[in-house]
Amino acid sequence: MADNQENWLKHLPKEILDGIQGNYLDSYMVALEGWRRGLTLKWHIKDHEKFKDLKTWFVDEPGQLFSLSNGEKVHYFFRTRGDLITNEAVEIGKSKQKTKEYLEKANVKVPEGKEFNEESTIEEIKAYAESLGYPVVVKPTDGSFGRGVYTNVLSDGELEFSVQNLREQLNTDRIIIEKYVDGEDFRLYVIENEVVGAMKRIPPNVVGDGKHTIRQLIEQKNLIRQDNPRLINCQIKINNELKDYIGRHNLSLDTVVEEGKQIFLSKKCNISIGGDPIDVLNDISPDAKQIAINALKAIPNMSHGAVDLMVDRNGQAYVIEVNATAQIGGLLFPIKGESRDIPSAIIDYYFPETKENKGNKSQMFFDFYDVLDPLFNHEASSTTVTPAPLGKVFAKKYIVTGDVQNMGYHRGLRKQAFERELHGYVMSVEDEGIEVVVAGLDPEMVDDFKNGLYEDPERSEVEEVREEPYDGFLNVGFEIKLDLKTQINEINDYKKQLERLDLEIKKEEKKRRKFKQSFSWKVSSPIRLFGAIVKRIK
Repeated sequence: MADNQENWLKHLPKEILDGIQGNYLDSYMVALEGWRRGLTLKWHIKDHEKFKDLKTWFVDEPGQLFSLSNGEKVHYFFRTRGDLITNEAVEIGKSKQKTKEYLEKANVKVPEGKEFNEESTIEEIKAYAESLGYPVVVKPTDGSFGRGVYTNVLSDGELEFSVQNLREQLNTDRIIIEKYVDGEDFRLYVIENEVVGAMKRIPPNVVGDGKHTIRQLIEQKNLIRQDNPRLINCQIKINNELKDYIGRHNLSLDTVVEEGKQIFLSKKCNISIGGDPIDVLNDISPDAKQIAINALKAIPNMSHGAVDLMVDRNGQAYVIEVNATAQIGGLLFPIKGESRDIPSAIIDYYFPETKENKGNKSQMFFDFYDVLDPLFNHEASSTTVTPAPLGKVFAKKYIVTGDVQNMGYHRGLRKQAFERELHGYVMSVEDEGIEVVVAGLDPEMVDDFKNGLYEDPERSEVEEVREEPYDGFLNVGFEIKLDLKTQINEINDYKKQLERLDLEIKKEEKKRRKFKQSFSWKVSSPIRLFGAIVKRIK
């Protein structure tokens, strides 16, 4: 698995996405795109404002609900889905059976299949599978991430095992049996009449080198996946399912695979369980793209979303699923091929008037978790992100030496930056110096900040200031970054304060116990009891 970072979008580097995973990553990338175009960005808690009327799930913690406004209109988003998609469309997409019915009405090809409920007997299900002809697919009517999906089921015995597992282990009543399509798995992202991204999903696999075992190859591949913002939490898990699968191919975790040989570890292609995303937007056939567009049109009021296809060996595409709230990380961070800017396409659709600002891929970003702090701490129902500088950003780094470690001096520099409408940070470095980076829309203010470095002689003694160009990414606002030594000292100070507080609490507790054992406390007991009775009567 080669490193493909050189083909990822330059305005979405790993450093600004650190710690943001899964659905939160999708939300952040769409929100960041709108914010960088000058839209007002607000994050919301569950059921706040219009979100009480939108279909959402798993949003008890903030970070997946946000709104964008241009001053005249506001759009609300749940992850990658905006409010132009109706709840009815979401409900249809969540049900594989309803989706299949709408697609069939629109003459969009889907695998032949049928839904069974809790009253259907295993004999009825077997009879239908036999009429279709093995192999078949067994899956729950409602589900995602490949959970409970059994593909390439070859016999009555496998079918019975799959159905029993769904009913007993996953507590699933409604099950779909459909014809297995032997081919390649694709996800296409469609916005109205255009496919803006497409990836092929390959099942979890490793490639041998003639030296390492399958277990070791999995460990090596998982380390590489940790460098991918989408795949970091999509590791290949060694479990009974994986062991059974390779065991059926006369392999074990201790098998050493010959150099260059690819070993598949599962039949499922889902990225979440270790599948590989490969960009194929320029390679997939026009017919497959049109089928995806037609599939989206078949669902009323679903103007954008992901369409999952299976393309058989003859090139015929079948729609497997339509998802209005799809994850897009695999399209932005493929292991091979180009990154596709899905967030930009989504913002184009909701705010077409901002297309003139889409080139504003500045180095500015906002810290995801810092922004959400008021929501996590239950201090607010929504929080507005500081506006992004809209236009060309000028930045410079100043290396300052001398007696400049005073925290009061650093706070003064932050005040000077705010007065000049500059963003950046101050950070202590070795040799008793500091590094100051400032950025803004006015190059004169960036240059003038140098004068501000000398304007606090009471709390600093500046010996020398060196200037360097700066082209890195910057968090909006001005941050006072603490070096490791200062952080350790602050932690030790907090520990000492906690120890003193704990000692005071113990002293007060000792006094309280001593007082309760005193003669005066015992003598006054009847009086306190009488007073309590009087209060209740009143």
